[in-house]
Amino acid sequence: MAKKERNLQDELLHRKYKIPNPFIYWIYYFVGLTPLLGGKYHPHLEVKDKISDCKGPCFLIWNHQSRRDHTFLTTAAWPRRLSIVCEYNSFFRSHLSWPFKMARILPKKVFCNDMAGVRAMRDIIKQGGCVAFSPEGTSSIFGDNQPIVPGTGRFLKAFNIPVYCMALQGSYLTNNKVSEQDRIGKVFGQVKLLFTKEDLQKLSAEEIEDIINKEFHHDDYEWNKKQHIKYDSKGLICTNLSDINYKCPKCGAEFKMKSEKDYIKCEACGNGATMDDYYDFHPFNKDCVIPETPSAWAHLERQAIIDEIRKDPNYSFSVKCKVGILPKDHLVKKEVGTTEIVGEGIYTIDHKGVHFRGQKNGETFNFDLDYKTVWTYPMTVDLSIFSLYINEEYHDFYPDYRCVGKIIMLTEEMHRLHVNKFKNFPWFDYMYEGKELGIDEKK
Repeated sequence: MAKKERNLQDELLHRKYKIPNPFIYWIYYFVGLTPLLGGKYHPHLEVKDKISDCKGPCFLIWNHQSRRDHTFLTTAAWPRRLSIVCEYNSFFRSHLSWPFKMARILPKKVFCNDMAGVRAMRDIIKQGGCVAFSPEGTSSIFGDNQPIVPGTGRFLKAFNIPVYCMALQGSYLTNNKVSEQDRIGKVFGQVKLLFTKEDLQKLSAEEIEDIINKEFHHDDYEWNKKQHIKYDSKGLICTNLSDINYKCPKCGAEFKMKSEKDYIKCEACGNGATMDDYYDFHPFNKDCVIPETPSAWAHLERQAIIDEIRKDPNYSFSVKCKVGILPKDHLVKKEVGTTEIVGEGIYTIDHKGVHFRGQKNGETFNFDLDYKTVWTYPMTVDLSIFSLYINEEYHDFYPDYRCVGKIIMLTEEMHRLHVNKFKNFPWFDYMYEGKELGIDEKK
């Protein structure tokens, strides 16, 4: 009889989840206090309401700033053991698979209907545990927070258990989507009880989501203008900064910004600046046009996209991409990306949706998804790739050049123009003033 081929995805689907083992969790907590992990970031964590005081099941939600957030959560919640939710695709990375299993991390497909992920959380809650998840669905991309995933309010009301929250500051500046490099500085956080069971019963789903978005309202770059904390980059502070600051604010050229070491410069017109380890820009000269912060720069790029797609009904952006999928019979041994490349083609964003024309595993691979289906992307390690679930299967797309920052903003703004379920924040209303916005606004 032929040996049955292993299916890691099926194994993960049927894995049973329990509250973390006390001894294993203590090791995880202890290591998190040392310079090996969380200790090197000098965390200053203020616990206003102890999660350990909650004797029954509860949620801990947080504003997801970086890949290092888990250690701050664990430290702040101690001695309460957390069942932390992580993106599904990371379970297939060889260096994470065993630690995730030992720490009993919960998998969840992001921006995708995933009943298996919800069942895993439900199982922990039935055991009286504390489930920690980020309602943004992804860590910060541009230095400020993302709107939380639509439906979060209904989800919390359905479980009707206390909800604690942790608001972080500085974590993005230590480790972000622009660079994998750790930049050692300081991280701050505050833990408090955000919703009691009675609050969840009283508030509408929309009110709950508004409260969470306001609670997490934060911009790390802007914050550090006041804090002036040094984040040691070893001279590499601008590495890949052009992933989010891709458009020259002086001449308007796109993808001409060169960013490396401690400078960013437009190769079309020479506009540019250096940046120090406090994340402050220093323009080359008085003629250079440089926004106050990288996030402010990204906001200008978003405004340009908002205007451009409304002016041009035939707007289209295409890029050649390689396609990667999760293997079923082995783990992926790579630091960036969670997939193995199996095809390529042309990825296009236009007013009708997102499209792909190409091949996968030697066969034709085409899809067309509208903006009711796609409104943003689950993100992995950095901005060299973007990801998408197609028929519930995870795919990575590797563009020929680094344009993912624009792809994210363009898809979000196409969605907001045509659907607007994934709404932006009220404090960004100025970007849309007097402009067409969403089918919900057209009724």
